[in-house]
Amino acid sequence: MSSPVLNNIELPATDMAATKAFYTDVFGWNWTEYGPTYSAADANGVEVGLSTDASPAALPPTDDESSIGPLVLLQTDDLKAAVTAVTTHGGEIVTRPFDFPGGRRFHFRDPSGNVLGIYRITTA
Repeated sequence: MSSPVLNNIELPATDMAATKAFYTDVFGWNWTEYGPTYSAADANGVEVGLSTDASPAALPPTDDESSIGPLVLLQTDDLKAAVTAVTTHGGEIVTRPFDFPGGRRFHFRDPSGNVLGIYRITTA
């Protein structure tokens, strides 16, 4: 058997329209509708699905560096612009940008309550 390949992440969507609009505005994702409860976007080879049949995990405390459950991370070259895009389009910063070995990142909550992170690799 070959190694499995991660190619899909599904996020709960408590408000499908608001959550799709958020990710379209922040990342430019385009959506394919698979019925009234599921939409998906291609995020550079990884499908990101939104499902109104799923329930968000409990909310982590503000400024907690971890999430409840798996943490989805997206990479960027401009962390400051990512923070601005997230907050401008209705996301909430739950962990302000912080340094980690080799980079810097922050965590945010989308309109459906999902916590994700965005990071930037720093060069030596």
